[in-house]
Amino acid sequence: MAAQNSRATIEPEKQTLLNHHKEKHFTAGEIVRDIIIGVSDGLTVPFALAAGLSGANASSSIVITAGIAEVAAGAISMGLGGYLAAKSEADHYARELKREEEEIISVPDVEAAEVAEILAEYGVEPHEYAPVVNALRKRPQAWLDFMMKFELGLEKPDPRRALQSAFNIAVSYILGGLVPLLPYMFIPRAQDAVAASVVITIAALLIFGYAKGYFTGNKPNKPVKSAFQTALIGAIASAAAFGIAKVIHP
Repeated sequence: MAAQNSRATIEPEKQTLLNHHKEKHFTAGEIVRDIIIGVSDGLTVPFALAAGLSGANASSSIVITAGIAEVAAGAISMGLGGYLAAKSEADHYARELKREEEEIISVPDVEAAEVAEILAEYGVEPHEYAPVVNALRKRPQAWLDFMMKFELGLEKPDPRRALQSAFNIAVSYILGGLVPLLPYMFIPRAQDAVAASVVITIAALLIFGYAKGYFTGNKPNKPVKSAFQTALIGAIASAAAFGIAKVIHP
């Protein structure tokens, strides 16, 4: 809101520059985070479960039944976790917003001094930040927005974020979880299907890891490193499950 108000009152020349300048920053960080959480667990957990059951000489039908049950339960659990995390974030913001609003009313001089301190940390001199402080004191909502962002480092969460996060994570988990189960749907013998499941899932982990590194990394070699790390984690988890099953049920 404060940013919108400030843009509405700037000089026409600067407004023209802003209208013609298009930012190219990546802004879908929350969605990507949800997808990473869902797909990474969705690929790894059912993969390890299917490998473990294959190691215990279970049939493909049992692997599919157990795998689908795990995917359903995992999607609900992960989605609920995402919902609660986003809801907690929104509740925290609301509590801090109310507290900050009360402080602006009850101790305005202290809050104004905090504004001055924040600006001073950016190298702004007293004679430069004094007009800014006075201007904010005349605009309580802008003042409140400024304190939430620059004092507390909190951005206002999207009110739909909790449901969106739950949906994104749950769907991502399902899509990831079905990948290691696909070979079992076409190959009746689990001991044969597990080899195809390993190949397909490792390939999916490599692709997913590369994409994750591409969107979240800031180094040229980050995608490749991320791809191998992700595949290695999945391979270790499935190998451990398969080995334990073989020891318990030779």
